[in-house]
Amino acid sequence: MNIFFYLIIFIIGTLFGSFYTLAVYRIPKRQDIVHTHSYCPNCNHKLGFLDLIPIISYIFLGGKCRYCKEKIRIRYLILEILSGTLFLALAYVMKFNFESLTTIKIIQYSFMVLYLTFLVLICGIDKENRKMDKLVSIYGIVISIVYMIYLCIVEQANIYRYGIYLVIYIIVLILDTITLKRYAKNSYVTGILLMIITMAIFTDEYIVANVIIFTLLAIFFYMFLYKLKERKNRNKKTDKQIADKLSIGFFLGSCNIIITFLILLLINH
Repeated sequence: MNIFFYLIIFIIGTLFGSFYTLAVYRIPKRQDIVHTHSYCPNCNHKLGFLDLIPIISYIFLGGKCRYCKEKIRIRYLILEILSGTLFLALAYVMKFNFESLTTIKIIQYSFMVLYLTFLVLICGIDKENRKMDKLVSIYGIVISIVYMIYLCIVEQANIYRYGIYLVIYIIVLILDTITLKRYAKNSYVTGILLMIITMAIFTDEYIVANVIIFTLLAIFFYMFLYKLKERKNRNKKTDKQIADKLSIGFFLGSCNIIITFLILLLINH
């Protein structure tokens, strides 16, 4: 019975993966992600049901659009598979299975799925555009507040701890508003700060501290490899020029997913 249950979880994960690819593409362009029908970005032809089945459609269409025959980027297939795998792994580390199917477990798993969605969108948009999207940050704040209310009311969590997080949210948002008024653009730094606060609420301070350490190590390693590549191509860039192109949100989110899964796996198994 658990095999069938986990199969359903995987399929749901791939559906979310298909949504993630759409959202990462449309949100920075401020296009509708709910009502507007999916279409080919090359020929703009509306996609039918058979074109939108996660994984299966890509394989049977040979990785090409049915209408214009333009190649579909393989990252869409990879993200759908990874998303299904992440949903499956999350269920496993949380011991969410058919036997433990209680209301509390469903709520806890649902919150983590919402949080995972936040991380994937932040990572995807930052990787593609080097941008901490304000709408995704607001989404993270909203689910964090709902999660804090749930923890304080249902699980009797420390209300003062989450009250502090709420105050920090307000302070960072005020700073972001001041930056927006002064420079007419959202601050990348305040976007990172909002992301870290959201991470701390969902995964606690200990995990976030480890995430920051491993993120710094990952960035250092990335910059080292990048410099080696640039030196080989005789195209030297300063550390500032490299840093200005670094997708810090992508590194933070990726490290957070990996470390959270590893710690949950160690705790629960």
